[in-house]
Amino acid sequence: MATFLYKIHPKKENFNETGSQEDFKIMGEHFLYLKNLMEKGVLFFAGPCLDASMGLAVFSAENLSEAQKILDNDPAVKNGVVKGEVKEFKLSLLNNDWQEK
Repeated sequence: MATFLYKIHPKKENFNETGSQEDFKIMGEHFLYLKNLMEKGVLFFAGPCLDASMGLAVFSAENLSEAQKILDNDPAVKNGVVKGEVKEFKLSLLNNDWQEK
């Protein structure tokens, strides 16, 4: 298994203000999709910037092709609410004692 990062960006600027009810419904499906990946042990972490300008997820997959499929199957990508890209990622440092302050 390899580690990958995917980054998504809403297609609408100022998404928190300009997103439609349907967009937010799809983002709820996106959250459940990522939660399912976490329950399967595929997802390491995920989250959005508070201004909704982008989100990141770090996860494992067999190869880049499989990682791309994970991104492509995200409901927010499939429904055109966000655009995304996948990159191979190397976790170099991890603070096991880190706590949000």
